Amino acid sequence: MPSNQPIVLLREVSGDRYLPIWIGAVEATAIAFAQQGVVPPRPLTHDLLKDVLEATGNELTEVQITEVKDGVFFANLVFGSGAEVSARPSDSIALALRTGTRIVCADEVLDEAGLAVPAEQEDEVEKFREFLDQVTPEDFDAPQG
Repeated sequence: MPSNQPIVLLREVSGDRYLPIWIGAVEATAIAFAQQGVVPPRPLTHDLLKDVLEATGNELTEVQITEVKDGVFFANLVFGSGAEVSARPSDSIALALRTGTRIVCADEVLDEAGLAVPAEQEDEVEKFREFLDQVTPEDFDAPQG
């Protein structure tokens, strides 16, 4: 992004909307590690939380993106016991990826902050994703003159 701030792009399962959430660099790294199956030599915070949940027998059953206020997103972690804990969406997503937990989003949040991408544009989105996977910051260095 022009601001150099990472973004998570969640896609609606049965629809054509995407939900862009700007996140911090540390959380972006944690999410990327989980997506790529990277196992650090020592547990990162999200790995630690996953290990604590497993060791105590608590199951994370759902991550809910609950609301957006002034461009700030809010989420809840929902546990098998029924307990709910407020959390940042970026941390919630990083934990959900590690535990295989589903991520749901309130319709009101998608209505307010979601971006519709018609099916015919999906190919363009996929091509852009492939481009982003291949590009490096060095590709944009200014030529030396």
